[in-house]
Amino acid sequence: RSTPTLRPDVAIAKTPPVIAMMFYPGQTYAGNPWSCWGDGVAVAGKYYSAIGDHLAPGGNAFVFEYDDATRALRRVVDARETLALPEGHYTPGKIHSRVDLGADGWLYFATHRGSPRVTTDEFHYRGDWIMRHHPERKTTEIVAAAPIPKHSIPASVLDPDRLIFYGGTAPSLDREKEEGIRFFAYDVRARKLLYHGTNGPARYLALARSTGRVYFVPGNDLGPLMRFDPAAGGPPVRLDAELGLRTATQETPAGVIYTVSNGQGNGEAILYSINTLTERVERLGPVAVGSQQYITSLDADAAGRYLYYVPGAHGGSELDGSPVVQYDTRNGRKKVIAFLHPFYQEAYGCTLRGTFSSALSPAGDTLYVTWNNSRGGRAWDSCLLTVIHIPESEREH
Repeated sequence: RSTPTLRPDVAIAKTPPVIAMMFYPGQTYAGNPWSCWGDGVAVAGKYYSAIGDHLAPGGNAFVFEYDDATRALRRVVDARETLALPEGHYTPGKIHSRVDLGADGWLYFATHRGSPRVTTDEFHYRGDWIMRHHPERKTTEIVAAAPIPKHSIPASVLDPDRLIFYGGTAPSLDREKEEGIRFFAYDVRARKLLYHGTNGPARYLALARSTGRVYFVPGNDLGPLMRFDPAAGGPPVRLDAELGLRTATQETPAGVIYTVSNGQGNGEAILYSINTLTERVERLGPVAVGSQQYITSLDADAAGRYLYYVPGAHGGSELDGSPVVQYDTRNGRKKVIAFLHPFYQEAYGCTLRGTFSSALSPAGDTLYVTWNNSRGGRAWDSCLLTVIHIPESEREH
């Protein structure tokens, strides 16, 4: 049902979607809290996503596979098990990066600390890891240990064709002032660092798959658009454009990447487009549908017609009814596909407080959303998945 905070220019879908909901398995001990921080990917009837216990120094993080055919979630990666480090050594409590599928059949992702206070020599901290998992072979491997020494890796995007893993880092406490956030490019096939430098992105990068170029904004706010071209080499180039890039879509067939600005604090979530041929940036306007601004996952359908997102990522989505939003790129129309709060609270005792991971099926008919969920506390304490089947009548072309 609708919410009093809904803005007057926002439509509501006429046909409600069919939705499946389930908890991620294995949340059998107290996390600090159990949470999802990195974006997932949907491919060929599967959705891959990551959650973690946020503990430190001995945290753990996991990758899961949801299978449309069996309607089941199963754990495919246990980070601590793969790292196999001695007791007392730092292990990551988060996968904050994207989970991306390469053309080689491997899923690539990176790890991140549960707390910056444990990234110290006391806990044998050298840096975090790039890892990969092969769903068919059921094998998980370390690709690179500490590719940037004493830095964790909260942001990434994979070029699936050229097999270059791009990252934005977070320095350990003793290197914050000296080094700051780094940007790096790592060839996962050759196991070779191609480039690393200062003024990297704190949370997200955007890939133009057609050209192999990657784009980011230094830090985590509005700023200059930077471009790194692996074919040209050298440091990132500053383009004549400024925008916000807290999250981004994949490149559409028309050669467009959509981004959304941060929206935290007193900021406003603004939608932008990047034309990957001309590198022209256009400001498209606000995307909030109620009181909440912060959006950390943005998905485009295969045609580039519809975008999907959930405002209120870091808690607060429930204040607007935990809305699942569809944005029509042809006319700028915002439409709520479903309000999931207070229904799930009343029916199951679950308050859906925001998401950092959503992915749209290649057919554009199913949206997978990993929620940070509260079962009664002020903050969230668990993670659950909703599989939202978008009615055909609500996505007409």
